[in-house]
Amino acid sequence: MIALRVGPDLRMAVVAAPSYLRENRSPLRHPRDLMAHRCINYRMVGAGTIYAWEFEQDGRAIDVQVSGPLTFNEPELMLAAALDGLGVGYLLDHEVAPHVDAGRLVRILDDWTPPFPGFHLYYPSRRQMRPILRAFIDCVRQSQDKAGTPSR
Repeated sequence: MIALRVGPDLRMAVVAAPSYLRENRSPLRHPRDLMAHRCINYRMVGAGTIYAWEFEQDGRAIDVQVSGPLTFNEPELMLAAALDGLGVGYLLDHEVAPHVDAGRLVRILDDWTPPFPGFHLYYPSRRQMRPILRAFIDCVRQSQDKAGTPSR
């Protein structure tokens, strides 16, 4: 198998509206502190399960199965609920960054959410490649060359 990077590294962000944090004074210093908060869950439709929030610090990985009154399968709805002060959200950093910068959301547990490899396209060796896949891969590589993005 060959892996082709098709995007930048990603990072998750734990966020809450300032109004939520004022109302809920339980500290949030460690991922397990989330158990005392209303969290906004994400349902993985294909798997039929609730996503456990993933954290890592100093090489220690922790998965936390949070609880809360809201569960969505759309990140946009999770973001809207967090902005409305309905709970703590766990979303991609680039989705919440404008709201954090504007003060509408506050980043929490920032040191527990390091970057991770972004999206990659995995495909079989070149000998077994269909022409349409070859054309797509060539297009992605050309786009990366123009943008100066390294492929792996």
